[in-house]
Amino acid sequence: MAASDESPMVRPTVQELTAAGVEEPPRQYVLPEQDRHGDLLAADEFPEPTPLIDLSRLTDADEAERLRAALQTWGFFLATNHGIEDSLMDAMMSVSREFFRQPAEEKQKCSNLVDGNGKDYQVEGYGSDKVVSEDQVLNWSDRLHLRVEPEGERNFAKWPSHPESFRDVLQEYASRTKKIRDLVLRSIAELLEIDEDYFVNQISNKASGFARFNYYPPCPRPDLVLGLRPHSDGGLLTILFNDDNVGGLQIQRDGRWYNVPTKPHTLLINLADCLEIMNNGIFRSPFHRVVTNVEKDRLSLAVFYAVDAETMLEPAPGLLDDKRPSRSHGLWEASAQSKSPSYKKHRQQPPTVWSSLM
Repeated sequence: MAASDESPMVRPTVQELTAAGVEEPPRQYVLPEQDRHGDLLAADEFPEPTPLIDLSRLTDADEAERLRAALQTWGFFLATNHGIEDSLMDAMMSVSREFFRQPAEEKQKCSNLVDGNGKDYQVEGYGSDKVVSEDQVLNWSDRLHLRVEPEGERNFAKWPSHPESFRDVLQEYASRTKKIRDLVLRSIAELLEIDEDYFVNQISNKASGFARFNYYPPCPRPDLVLGLRPHSDGGLLTILFNDDNVGGLQIQRDGRWYNVPTKPHTLLINLADCLEIMNNGIFRSPFHRVVTNVEKDRLSLAVFYAVDAETMLEPAPGLLDDKRPSRSHGLWEASAQSKSPSYKKHRQQPPTVWSSLM
């Protein structure tokens, strides 16, 4: 069956479209022909060696150099020995799948639409893309978006009550990713030979952290739509837990797309735009997207960490000298033209911008 066009601002979730058996994606999801650039699914396999970093060995010189190489080459790495037990990761993925498998009426109890008409959209909650215009191209994905930092600002009204263990599992998981965030930021500072706490000190108890559960249903025409359009992340650091069994994440380097490999119980950690500014562009925030497939659904959990909303973004003082002038203006300009709109007048954008991710 073909899907009919919906009202301007409210549309069914992608999961509902899939359940209805659509044979062609609604036009709002189809990329303009000029944006497809030939085969939309075309990508190279990831070159060896895969940037795999053992977080328990970051004090070793050889592992630190591997981290440097990964950040200079790709802006991300796959983390092992990160301190989150396999059992906790399995529980996190299990309750996430259980949530998306629930009936629509149960999931809508966490809706990101306040009144159901699409005019009062919230960042937190369950739903699809915010629709702002008839010309907007939508992602083939649904999401559940929840604040995890600051802890005192968690809006439990948007956190699922089913499955019953969801809240406890997420709170424990988020406490672990917060420790990973600080470990990685200190390691990056050491690589740059600045005070190891410089980046961590940019995060006060007011800084935002969001967990975003991304659900990508099977798509009847993966050659026409994207699960998530190309972008770079606008915050500080992203910690991603990917589906072990289904790929789809792609990273761009030198104008070419590469399929990011999956490895059980690893975390993908990538720099975001604010950290790129603060390290004066030595390590870059990667450009990435998600493609879909016909047969299998895919699930991922991204935890986004930011600096304080009022932080003035500038390179760390130790990274500026006569031979290394500030590249910030060029980075802000480049971001506005070729990346996601992540900067505005030297100030971090609100979470509604930087949190739209993998």
